[in-house]
Amino acid sequence: MTAFALDMSHFLAGGLVLLSFTLLYQDRLPPLINAYGIQSLFLSLSVAWQARIQDAPELLVTAAIALCFKAVVIPLVLHRLIRNLGIHRTVETVVGIGPTMIAGMALVGLSMALMVRATSGIDVLAREDLAFALSVILLGLLMMVTRRNAVSQVVGFMSVENGLILAATGAKGMPFVVEMSVAFSILIAFIVIGIFLFRIRERFDSVDVAILDRFRGERP
Repeated sequence: MTAFALDMSHFLAGGLVLLSFTLLYQDRLPPLINAYGIQSLFLSLSVAWQARIQDAPELLVTAAIALCFKAVVIPLVLHRLIRNLGIHRTVETVVGIGPTMIAGMALVGLSMALMVRATSGIDVLAREDLAFALSVILLGLLMMVTRRNAVSQVVGFMSVENGLILAATGAKGMPFVVEMSVAFSILIAFIVIGIFLFRIRERFDSVDVAILDRFRGERP
């Protein structure tokens, strides 16, 4: 493998990590959704690049699915959802942006340390791609637990799924049929979530999970 191929793979996978931090930094829903679309675009490019350097043309279909559905369709539907439902566009957080970013950097460091030690015997590119993928997964989980708005939590969940696809393609570990199943399952789940949010909005006039918890008596 040439140095250029290795550098390009690092650039694209690192771009996903950087965009995960961008997701954590956003305080409004429209830019958050746009950042997710760009992250999914980087995922598509990364998978396409893996198809080239691994000589695995079937991964190009996975890249096309990521480009069409995750980078284009889902962001457009989310934008339309928040516009039609009149959802409050400010992203409400459990903790401040600063502490969240610091926690995110700690998680990235943990991911790198874990993967270097746990995968020392495998290919260098696969090991480093797995470290990037684990970083994206952990940052997506961090976003889910530090955001109160249901829409931003959904975006965090889909960012986790981006990390899982990156890990699968980088490690050559997930059969294409399963990847396609995951992609369409996420799309279907997204449609269901959209309907669910619509029903929440009709019933409670909010998608803030704190209000829903208070309604159930879980919070004072």
